[in-house]
Amino acid sequence: MIASLPLFHRVAGQPVIVLGEGEAAEAKRRLVERAGGVVCGEEAEARLAFVAQVDPELVVERLRRRGILVNCVDRPDLCDFTTPSILDRSPVLLAIGTGGASAGLAKALRLRLEGLLPTTLGALADALGAARGALRARLPDAGERRRALDAALTAGGVLDLLDPNSVGRIGDWLDGAEGQKEGVVEIRLRSSDPEDVTLREARWLGSADLIAHEAGVPAAILDRARADAARILIATGAGVPESAGLVVVIRT
Repeated sequence: MIASLPLFHRVAGQPVIVLGEGEAAEAKRRLVERAGGVVCGEEAEARLAFVAQVDPELVVERLRRRGILVNCVDRPDLCDFTTPSILDRSPVLLAIGTGGASAGLAKALRLRLEGLLPTTLGALADALGAARGALRARLPDAGERRRALDAALTAGGVLDLLDPNSVGRIGDWLDGAEGQKEGVVEIRLRSSDPEDVTLREARWLGSADLIAHEAGVPAAILDRARADAARILIATGAGVPESAGLVVVIRT
């Protein structure tokens, strides 16, 4: 189970309360302004608030009574939400959080990823967005579109997301884009450790339309699948129902 629900909250043009003085409060003001929000005081009609004060309990209580979600600096016990370390490849944003446990760890991970992700990643996202209509016309089925894109973006694929030259190949890829074939693939677990799932099996899980699994498959394994993939429980050794799309069977 995850401790928080990761969300991207749009605040452009919206009031956001920021209370406090000093560098911690200034950092929150800069963050809000970077996202286009309007920094306001306590009485503003807002949905979010940042508090960077000594003895913040009373002001946090007042804000919560008004239905405002609060982030309280260095007090995870008083936080309704936490602020992640942000890796910006706009429009691609990676938000790295530790639930308030260690901002330093989140920052170190962001810096490590900064060196791995090319600056062209945002341009690739923009180009894919512009190509959505053409891809939909070529592959009307949503499952086929998703599987074709999955195959293209994978390591070594024609649109490998770590290759800075991928954005220049989108036109050629669209001309020949094909959906990955439907069918049934089987994963037989070697252990209950999700780290034992191979890269190929991880790709299947990420592309599946239906996950059919035997009892006893750990939640940590199932969580590797697409969140919106349908799931059914099957008896040990049983087959799976006829189903359109890519079906992944997980056996213990």
